[in-house]
Formats: sequence, structure tokens, C-alpha cells
Amino acid sequence: MPGTAAPRCGRCLSQPPHYDATIAALAYGDPLDQAVHAFKYHHALGLARFLSGLLDDAAGAAMAGGTVGPGRVDLIIPLPLAPARLSERGFNQALELARPIAARRRIPISARAVRRIRNTPPQAQLPWSERARNIHGAFACDMPLAGLRVAVVDDVMTTGASLNEMARVLKEAGAVHVTNWVVARALPHASHP
Repeated sequence: MPGTAAPRCGRCLSQPPHYDATIAALAYGDPLDQAVHAFKYHHALGLARFLSGLLDDAAGAAMAGGTVGPGRVDLIIPLPLAPARLSERGFNQALELARPIAARRRIPISARAVRRIRNTPPQAQLPWSERARNIHGAFACDMPLAGLRVAVVDDVMTTGASLNEMARVLKEAGAVHVTNWVVARALPHASHP
């Protein structure tokens, strides 16, 4: 369940992800999906503070309760967009979500620690089974992270492929713990492609 600690699922047990934990404010569904879509694709930037607040509340509760490992976060990194997508959209939704949290919690934020080095098709346009292959090798970390505990911020976690690839790169750069902070998490259903 989003925002709470849960035992590892069978998939995580058989194929452990590179990230250590995920904190999601809510399950992805109506009406949250409409708000996220308006924010991300229709420049409703006024929603950033509201969505960021939901995420901050969930992250704060999880960190205070110790339900997702270490309560300390040394650095917040928003999931980067490819330069072409950033130019097209005009903003990185993950950065817009991360800024208020970093300011409220007084945690350093780095939007330049990781770059998107491959312009891949949008994950949302691909079947779930193709997402990990699509995103593999798409990120590069330009900052030493030795010994740091990192929170990666994004809007929605669907399969977790992008966040898993990001965590792989962060751990290669020395991060000792990577937690995903997402506004919403899509819950698995047998009917997904």
C-alpha cells in the first residue's frame, strides 16, 4: 500500500531492485491521475505545491517511523528528463516536486547530479514488459555519491523500470541507500499490457 511499509513482493524477492525502498503518497487512480496529467502535460504548475505536499507528508511519516530504512536523507535527486523532452515540456515535473520538499526539509537537492544521456521513447507509451529494456543505459551520474543516502523524486511509479535504472547508476556512483519518493504508485493488475 502506498505510503506504508509492506513486505517485499514475489517479484522483488526473485529479482531484487537496485533501490532500497519506495515511498508513494497515494495509489495512482482517479482523481489523482487527472491532477498528475494536468500538471505534467498541460503546464498546471500550480499543482506542484499540492502534489509535493502529499509526497512530503508521506516521506516525512515514513522517515520518522523508520519504516523504509534509514531516516536520514543526504541528497534529493529528481529523475532527469532527456534534453529533447525537457525542451518540449519546458520543465521537469520531478524537479518541480522536489524543490519544495528540499526547502521544507533542508535537504540538499541536485538537479545536475544525474543526466539523461539517451532520448528514449516515453515509458508510458510502451508495454510494461518493454520498459526496463527501453530505459537501460539512459542515465549517467556526474557526481561522486560515496556514502550518501539518496532520495529520488518522480511523479508516478508504474513498473519502476526508470527508478530502478536510476538507482543502479546512483549505487555505481557510491550511494549506499536509494529510496524512491513518488506522488503516486500504480498498483499491479493482471490486465496491464
